Amino acid sequence: MLKYIIKRLLMVIPVLLGVTIIIFLITRILAPDPAPVVLGEHATPAAMAAWRADHGLNDPIWLQYGHFIINALHGDLGTSYYTNAPVTQEIFSRFPATAELAICAIVVASLIGVGLGRLSAVRKNKLADHASMFVALIGVSMPIFWSGILLIILFAGILHWLPSNGRVSPMLQPTGGTGFYILDTLMRGDWTALRDVLLHLILPTLALSLYSLAIITRMTRSSMLDSLNEDFIRTARAKGLRRRTVNNRHALRTAMLPVTTVIGLQFGSLLGGALLTETVFSWPGIGKYTVDCVLKSDFPVIQGVVLLIATIFVIVNLVVDIIYAFLDPRIKYGTKADD
Repeated sequence: MLKYIIKRLLMVIPVLLGVTIIIFLITRILAPDPAPVVLGEHATPAAMAAWRADHGLNDPIWLQYGHFIINALHGDLGTSYYTNAPVTQEIFSRFPATAELAICAIVVASLIGVGLGRLSAVRKNKLADHASMFVALIGVSMPIFWSGILLIILFAGILHWLPSNGRVSPMLQPTGGTGFYILDTLMRGDWTALRDVLLHLILPTLALSLYSLAIITRMTRSSMLDSLNEDFIRTARAKGLRRRTVNNRHALRTAMLPVTTVIGLQFGSLLGGALLTETVFSWPGIGKYTVDCVLKSDFPVIQGVVLLIATIFVIVNLVVDIIYAFLDPRIKYGTKADD
């Protein structure tokens, strides 16, 4: 196991290098010149040339990339063209908002998805099965931005039940703390602010979790149907065990092995998928911030966000593989020579 973990950690290096090369080439070759965007349309050519020289944009692209990698290894991802603040500071001041939304979304998607998948499997070809698969079909087919707009129209515009944007009402915004508003309000015992934070979370969480919910539902159903046809399930039934015990303790537990992998991968995807959700709901996380920076050609911020998300995604994959090994002792890591 230790040898496998070390190998996977070493594999992170070429993966992240590949990500940085791709995003660096995209921002330098395909993106528009940031000088007129930053300085404005009426800036003189001399001013734009001086700005490019000050930010090293006149250097060869391989030299620019080398400077970026060397600085990144020291924790310096550059400086934002607009705020003149360190990119690391800009990202991590907004990251708790994105992480809180992604965690809530994956929890909702996992609980509902596993529940619907189990129900669909034990009631195959019945009304509950068809209803669950219909929900999964909607989740897979509907884009995040479209489902978000529909949720805003229904619950905020027509019913006036829920707020449509932001993380919390301005008068109740927590100060200091961790940046995770649920945790901050719990630690302070501010139940009014906690209720307001949860209300603001409902719509973006539903919109973001819908696709992952559909994937988890389908995977749980498929995996559990395979488990229900195994010999050990028939043996458990022959022993006289209750149907609920067989379904939950035996079939569902075995079916959770591949589902665990899907949940982990979906969590990594939610961090990237939050771009559209945060834009629709004006959620002040790194997703909305990245979209704004793309429109402004703020290269350092774009590179920093992509590098952060890629790192988290790789780490999540590694953690999922390790958990999978603990859930299924039959899995052996290593080469045949090691065995």
